[in-house]
Amino acid sequence: MIDVEEILSKMNPNQKINYDRVMQKMVQVWEKNEERPTILMHVCCAPCSTYTLEYLTKYADVTIYFANSNIHPKAEYHKRAYVTQKFVSDFNERTGNNVQYLEAPYEPNEYRKLVRGLEEEPEGGDRCKVCFDYRLDKTAQVAMDLGFDYFGSALTISPHKNSQTINSIGIDVQKIYTTHYLPSDFKKNQGYKRSVEMCEEYDIYRQCYCGCVYAAQAQNIDLVQVKKDATAFMVDKDIEKDYSHIKFTVTKLDI
Repeated sequence: MIDVEEILSKMNPNQKINYDRVMQKMVQVWEKNEERPTILMHVCCAPCSTYTLEYLTKYADVTIYFANSNIHPKAEYHKRAYVTQKFVSDFNERTGNNVQYLEAPYEPNEYRKLVRGLEEEPEGGDRCKVCFDYRLDKTAQVAMDLGFDYFGSALTISPHKNSQTINSIGIDVQKIYTTHYLPSDFKKNQGYKRSVEMCEEYDIYRQCYCGCVYAAQAQNIDLVQVKKDATAFMVDKDIEKDYSHIKFTVTKLDI
């Protein structure tokens, strides 16, 4: 597998890193060696999964990892998880891919403990950095346990998220685990624009806030209405059974 730090060590340390180019270099090596690696890709919602999957599935076998205990309220968490599963299922049907879906336990109290004291931080500040680290660490741990070649995050598709910060955290996290980080900046090459187009094509719900209660409050989001809407959406849905065919299952090779 390719260690992103080896690529970075050959670059000008005083130059801002273009993580999209770094990922492209890794893809070129995969193609040259006729490799098709396995990637556990953290996503926070269906919209960030769109272009990310459209691009990566050309070169790798991808499993979506929904690990987002920061999302509030619980009903909204379930709605976003369900919509993500629906998109993965629809994407597979349209493209012939076999993307799988894996979900972390919903543990909002764990998240709140980690960001205690950072509640008043602005969007993109230290609270977000802790949140990125929290979710990337979970992704790396699972990637290592299940034998994935790489782990990464689709958070970099958002123009509201700092890709330099996310990638720096991912590179630090990989030092702890025996798996490799896949750098990215999926918003590049009109990736964000394509994600918006795909949301329309697949009729995907696009949320109006990142997920955490603190950002929602700062944006004056009506969380009571969010909960009502999400609860109503989930009334006729079975989150355990409706998309069971895409759920990641551990095989003997994974153990």
